[in-house]
Amino acid sequence: MNSSPSEFSSLAADQAALWAARCDGSDLSPADRAALQAWLGENPAHPILLAEYREVSSALKRHLPALAARGSVAPPRPSAPVRAGWSRGWLTVGALAAAALALTVWTGRPAGKPESISTPAAQRRVFTLDDGTQVELNAHSQLLVDTRSGKERHIALTNGEAYFVVAKDQSRPFVVETPAGSVRVTGTIFDVRAETRSELDVTVVEGSVLVRSGRAGASPAPVALHAGDRFSASAPTPTVQKLTASGLEDALAWREGQIVFAGTPLQAALDRFAHYYDRRVIASPAAASLRVGGRFNLDDLDGFLADLEVGLPVRVIRDPNNVVRVSLLAER
Repeated sequence: MNSSPSEFSSLAADQAALWAARCDGSDLSPADRAALQAWLGENPAHPILLAEYREVSSALKRHLPALAARGSVAPPRPSAPVRAGWSRGWLTVGALAAAALALTVWTGRPAGKPESISTPAAQRRVFTLDDGTQVELNAHSQLLVDTRSGKERHIALTNGEAYFVVAKDQSRPFVVETPAGSVRVTGTIFDVRAETRSELDVTVVEGSVLVRSGRAGASPAPVALHAGDRFSASAPTPTVQKLTASGLEDALAWREGQIVFAGTPLQAALDRFAHYYDRRVIASPAAASLRVGGRFNLDDLDGFLADLEVGLPVRVIRDPNNVVRVSLLAER
């Protein structure tokens, strides 16, 4: 069942307001960043909630004096206690929520209602957003989309992979949030993959983007990427690689129902197929580090497994629970 922020309890909204204030009011410690990532991963719409409250927080900085003058919201009292890790002068969660309500009434802009878009296992989908942005969604992927209102267009890629051809709009940046970080653009073509909570791969086809890693201990400064660049936060240290024309084509082969491996560890290759089909496909510890190379058909898992048995010293076993296990021939 798909969820949206409107279905959440007030507790989730309060938590989003709290994190928004902490993100904008002080530098988060590594432990705080880890806690934030855990909260973002608890529910697919948490990234959207956080983005909306950070937008409100930014607007409050600009409009709070006028709101206070109008009597719409009372400014924080200097003598109010301040929680550890918070900057002085920041509103409490309750005051932030009240000010957000006052700001919504004052500006007349209703809160966005994100739309949930997903693909089942082994199926891909192409669609166009309300702002004209074209999206290709890989199998077993989910987006929460809010591009109709506000000063930014927000997308939450909660799971999977998506290819974006973003409609140009300099006044409304296009932001893709994932559990492992975010991508910010105004109009460009790029691919984002986030199949696990700690994984973020961004490949730029045209234009430029800013990537901010959300991993604990990562640098808070955004990384600028240009056409042909590929950012990966899957390794302990984020990396940026300049792809050749053929390398870029290989990275985006999923759009044609293909996948390319080049000396890829067997378990990593199996993980890609496992996510695509939403099933368990695992290698034994002894077989997991074997290397796989070649171009394969994503829609033909049996063919890929047959190729493994031809090209590597492994056997494939399907157990009664529909789990595929790959082990060395020498293993019993």
